[in-house]
Amino acid sequence: MIITIDGPAGVGKGTIAKAISKSFGFKYLDSGAMYRALALFADLNGVTEKDLSKLKKILIDLHIRFIDNEDGERVLLNTDDVTEDIRTNEISTLASKFAANDFVRTILREMQRRLVKNKDYIAEGRDMGTYVFPDAKYKFYLDADLKIRAKRRASQLKEMLGINMNEERVSREIKDRDKLDMTRESCPLHPADDAVIIDTSDMTINEVVLKIESVINDA
Repeated sequence: MIITIDGPAGVGKGTIAKAISKSFGFKYLDSGAMYRALALFADLNGVTEKDLSKLKKILIDLHIRFIDNEDGERVLLNTDDVTEDIRTNEISTLASKFAANDFVRTILREMQRRLVKNKDYIAEGRDMGTYVFPDAKYKFYLDADLKIRAKRRASQLKEMLGINMNEERVSREIKDRDKLDMTRESCPLHPADDAVIIDTSDMTINEVVLKIESVINDA
């Protein structure tokens, strides 16, 4: 069974999806990490989102894996652990640009579908319920006020990477990314028609988790 959780940056998708995966004993798919890893790989190879011919060549050598250890889930790009490297704001912005490329989305969509085939997964991202897994059993779309999202993202950067960033700057960057994600021609960010929409602005992580669990358990 597939459960999708979509939404923009800073709504708590990752934390909530991980909690739900543990609650139901499902595996967790962080699709955003795959786009970030691809963006990092392309950047290291000097390839931009507009270099389609070069992009096709380097994607042949792209291998993304997720492993669990005592530090939590780690992201491997080929043989390198890039868990921290892909969480910078620069890579986040770059990932959004690559995500607007239809070829990239097609390649990663097929990777994601192969990964979850015949398994139980919580799939988290921006187009899981609309494009990658349109037939998912349950779909959720999380949203929140921009100021709240910026505050959460700034806290995340400090906690995960030790980066102190002004919330106003984070807010501007999130707003810019929202525009990119929502206006791109290929699979723009929006709720699936059959998704349960949850505004997390005034909710704790636990409250959102309980809400999602109740929707699934009461179905």
